[in-house]
Amino acid sequence: MKLRLLVFSILVLSLAFVAPARAKANAGPLGSGAAAVAQEDHGHDWDAPPAEFREAQRRGFHDGVEGARKDFDNHREPNVENREEFRHPHVPRDEREDYREGFRQGYDRAMSHLNSIHY
Repeated sequence: MKLRLLVFSILVLSLAFVAPARAKANAGPLGSGAAAVAQEDHGHDWDAPPAEFREAQRRGFHDGVEGARKDFDNHREPNVENREEFRHPHVPRDEREDYREGFRQGYDRAMSHLNSIHY
């Protein structure tokens, strides 16, 4: 019985010391929002479009990532359909579907990434 109490006490004490240190290590750089996330992810390619994308898809992907960052920073509901750039892209008519496909993928990937880092 005393052994169980001793083991439990050691476990609780170790968690009391490890948890704050771990939280501090995960705090990231000073600053907030997507700008801080961008600094935190320097050197990673989560925001790179797939290599097989055509030019309009690549442009849409990058614009989607930026749109997601803006929505995230402004605490807006994540919805690609609410982005003006998605609904009315400034690309030639024959490139709109490619652009929107890339935009949606960039937006979704960025939202997933930003939410995984901050929540």
